[in-house]
Amino acid sequence: MKVYRSKIDWWLIIVIFIVFCYPMVEGVLSKDYVMFSVSFGILSLVFLMFKSIKYKIDGENLHIWWTKIDIKSIKKIYSTHNPLSSPALSLDRIAVVYNKYDEVLISPKEREDFIRELLKINPNIVVVA
Repeated sequence: MKVYRSKIDWWLIIVIFIVFCYPMVEGVLSKDYVMFSVSFGILSLVFLMFKSIKYKIDGENLHIWWTKIDIKSIKKIYSTHNPLSSPALSLDRIAVVYNKYDEVLISPKEREDFIRELLKINPNIVVVA
């Protein structure tokens, strides 16, 4: 089994810390510990979500969170910067088209290695740069 982590955009980290660290600091300074606790809890959940975004190639299956995709059903992979909600922490993404009309947007950190591994299992995948 090969595991690939999501690429993370630097600006996303800055936005997350500004949004959640400001209320934490404000909560401490104003002695509003409920605000601090809630902000800290949400920041912890966001961190756990960041750590859980992985793409696993296990045999002939690609696992993305709870989704299992048969690699033999993948038709096409292409680059995209589509901002739609997806299991990706970067806008530098690839779209994986599988089955007849299904598509998922992901952002593996080692993109070339990831695509190479998929092509070893299914050489019929069309890769569009």
